[in-house]
Order: sequence, then structure tokens, then C-alpha cells
Amino acid sequence: MGTLMTLLLWCLLFVVCWPLALLALLLWPVVWLITLPFRLLGIAVGGVFALLRAIVYLPARLLSSPGRL
Repeated sequence: MGTLMTLLLWCLLFVVCWPLALLALLLWPVVWLITLPFRLLGIAVGGVFALLRAIVYLPARLLSSPGRL
């Protein structure tokens, strides 16, 4: 659904102002490459928080029921 909405918005932009739409189409890979390190950093930070949460909750999980780990 998101891809269809993006396509429709781009077509609307193309009808209203075609030079801007072509510029956006040409610059999109550059913007994607610039934001890629930030996405990777977000994945790494999310993994660190998940690890910390697992470490903090481990004693409670061990004490909650003897058969569950």
C-alpha cells in the first residue's frame, strides 16, 4: 500500500511540476545511500537495547517458574 501511495504522489508531482519530479527521481538513490549508515546504526542500537533488556529480565525469568528458560 505504501508503494502505491508513493507512486501516486510522484505522478501527481510529475503533473504539477515535472522538473522537480525528475530531480526527485534522480536524487532518490543518493538520499538512500546517505541515510543507510543511520539505519544501520539504528539496528545496532536496537540490538544493544534488546541485549540489555534480556540481561535485566533474566533473573526474573529464572525465578518465575522452574521449568521455563
